[in-house]
Amino acid sequence: MGLLDAITGPADLAGLSSAQLGELAGEIRTFLIENVSRTGGHLGPNLGAVELTIALHRVFRSPHDLIVWDTGHQAYVHKLLTGRAGLFPRLRQKDGLSGYPSRAESPHDLVENSHASTALSYADGLANGLRLSGRTDRAVVAVVGDGALTGGMAWEALNNIAAAKDRPVIMVVNDNGRSYAPTVGGFAHHLATLRTSRGYERFLDWVKRTLASAPAVYHPLHGLKKGVKDLVAPQGLFEDLGLKYVGPVDGHDIEAVEFSLRRAAQFGGPVIVHCLTRKGNGYPHAENDEADRFHAVRVIDPVTGRPVQVSAPSWTSAFGAEMVALAEERPDVVAVTAAMLEPTGLAPLAARFPDRVFDVGIAEQHAVTSAAGLAMAGLRPVVAVYSTFLNRAFDQVLLDVALHRQPVTFVLDRAGVTGDDGPSHNGMWDLAVFQAVPGLAIAAPRDARTLRAALRAAVARDDGPNLIRFPKGALGPDLPAVQQRDGVDVLRRSGEPDVLLVSAGAMAGLCLDAADLLAAQGIGVTVVDPLRLKPVPAGLIRMTAGFRLVATVEDGLRVNGFGAVLGQRLRDVAAGTPLIVFGLPQRFLDQGRRPEVLADCGLTAGAVAAAITGRLGGCPPRSPERDIRVKETVA
Repeated sequence: MGLLDAITGPADLAGLSSAQLGELAGEIRTFLIENVSRTGGHLGPNLGAVELTIALHRVFRSPHDLIVWDTGHQAYVHKLLTGRAGLFPRLRQKDGLSGYPSRAESPHDLVENSHASTALSYADGLANGLRLSGRTDRAVVAVVGDGALTGGMAWEALNNIAAAKDRPVIMVVNDNGRSYAPTVGGFAHHLATLRTSRGYERFLDWVKRTLASAPAVYHPLHGLKKGVKDLVAPQGLFEDLGLKYVGPVDGHDIEAVEFSLRRAAQFGGPVIVHCLTRKGNGYPHAENDEADRFHAVRVIDPVTGRPVQVSAPSWTSAFGAEMVALAEERPDVVAVTAAMLEPTGLAPLAARFPDRVFDVGIAEQHAVTSAAGLAMAGLRPVVAVYSTFLNRAFDQVLLDVALHRQPVTFVLDRAGVTGDDGPSHNGMWDLAVFQAVPGLAIAAPRDARTLRAALRAAVARDDGPNLIRFPKGALGPDLPAVQQRDGVDVLRRSGEPDVLLVSAGAMAGLCLDAADLLAAQGIGVTVVDPLRLKPVPAGLIRMTAGFRLVATVEDGLRVNGFGAVLGQRLRDVAAGTPLIVFGLPQRFLDQGRRPEVLADCGLTAGAVAAAITGRLGGCPPRSPERDIRVKETVA
């Protein structure tokens, strides 16, 4: 039985010796490598946070003391030390352990934080709330990755935390020089300078020794210390804000981290504790991975570090390849991303045209408005992020891009249900949220061919912004159209005009399968795919004439999504058009693999076919009068 087996909560760490703590850290790394290699997950960040997390739970008494994790993918070790080792075999699986902090799992998980740059704001509010309620015996600790400090929200919080000198917030910067990829920007360079400031640490040791033997020289030495400190470790950035700075500290030295955290806890005001760690520490395959240090892995062989299954061509890789082809043809094409060069497929473009790719760090709002500036300068910027992350920049899309009719293209990877990363990462909001943006055109390609076509059409447009969305995972085969009519691809036409089944993007395969099931019952189905979801093509409105029932299928919200907008258009031109909308419910979805989550939401071929069959029986016969109204109104 190892030391980890005896850990049921943070209190079990208290009696361990220094040697035992080192042994425990080794056991935790072995456990993480063995378990995450079987399920997939965020391996590199957690291997780098082992000693830091042990020290946190030895100094602070969770959940009495409040620990908030920024970008909670670094919280696996926290989960182990709070009694959840037995749940790891089902990490990120349906009804299993969340890959992020989860309030439903444990009282030690205060914030379900999986988006970056928010922990300091939570901490600011928590500290204020505890002060007002007289609970000053509880510490507030925010663990922030260095990549999160490239986000503007973190600096808004720092500004407010620093303004209250008596607000005891301990901010632990887990500085591994990387977010998904190497951290970029001026602040990253500042931290890099601090990481190399061993001279400052040696100087501090000398000051301590001298002061111990000659207290009378404190004031001149203090002035000298300040000057040397600014020279070799310019943490004046923090001090000018009014923040006490402790560090840099070796984040893999448990005793050193503990000492620094205890100093910070005794200070009584806001303190930065700067810990230097190595992403992927202790696992050579991760340490030697220059791309992202095994930030997130699929199922891998723990011995070789290689994926167990060879990756099929993905939506991401298809987009990345087309971006390179477009950039070869058009020197005005540039790309912007927010610390997601590899995950969004832009790495090949950056390798080919490094001056035409701008990674702005975890700063989506800045990315969008910077792209507007690029467009104003005559370029054609493509902003590539995960769908869920563009939600953070809605105002910038609306007022900085769309209001100015700038030709910026937003490419949203991981749109729709992503699944195993849980409710925060599902890209299920974009179709509903961005419907509200005037002049924004939205396309949802169904396959690689239509993805390439949509991207080229978006870049060619010069009178406003575009948004292209596609899901996570492997690409299916191309689904050719049997006919093209007025901005709509007809994918299948069979039998009587009973049902017009409208697919939104990647749901085309499901719709074709549902059409097969309906045809087997003698129901005539025409399956169509609009080349644009916004604005709704006039040709699609005209096509609804002659059908008893119209049905839409999307992997976005039913509320305010594509189907809802189509329904409004049909009501505007011909009240009484029977319509059924298939989509996601207006709630946060539990984690699981994409097919499992879709099935839970009724988005399978069988469920769609059954619902259409049940609804069709109550639909009236085709109405020639309604058909005439539709054709005349949309003509």
